[in-house]
Amino acid sequence: MKQHISTRNFVILALLVGIVLLMSWTPVGYLHLGVLEISFLVVPVAIAGVTLGPWGGMIVGAVFGITSFLQCLGIGGTSPFGAALLNIQPFFAFLLCFVPRALDGLIVGLIHKLLARRAPAAVSCGVAGFAAAFCNTVLFMSALILLFGSTDYIQGMIAGQNLLKFVCAFVGVNALAEMAASTILTGAIGTALTKAGLAGGKRR
Repeated sequence: MKQHISTRNFVILALLVGIVLLMSWTPVGYLHLGVLEISFLVVPVAIAGVTLGPWGGMIVGAVFGITSFLQCLGIGGTSPFGAALLNIQPFFAFLLCFVPRALDGLIVGLIHKLLARRAPAAVSCGVAGFAAAFCNTVLFMSALILLFGSTDYIQGMIAGQNLLKFVCAFVGVNALAEMAASTILTGAIGTALTKAGLAGGKRR
């Protein structure tokens, strides 16, 4: 039984890593609605937390972080903002891309684990999806301010604004849209996986 579970988890992990790579390096991971750009990349991280727990969420989140850093280098996509930060301090740019995403997956896995036996799958998975997008935004922006907040580049973007006002303007409506999308998609997919016995929690 343990071998079966281990093999199943490895297959799920490999599948989710592949999905992150596909979504990161193709337009599949983004929905463009006029000036609004919604990223779905936190969804497989949330699904990993739901199906594999904290360790699985952290691994898939780490892969997401690595692909983000590679895009700063122009590999698998381009990120002008990331490239600018890379030019300022490469190591800090790596930390900014990697650490928040890995922690995001870990936190989501812990949240779902806490809720899974206490709430219906639709609730625990939906909350996990919301947490994935919310924590990703909070952790990324916190790391950005901590690592690059004193640089001329970020100070020029802040332009004397209140820090909270700057953060809200920077993440904009995109963050709210991503939270809504992640909540709905993770809730639906996670509930289906729970009913199929591929995730822990109440199946009702």
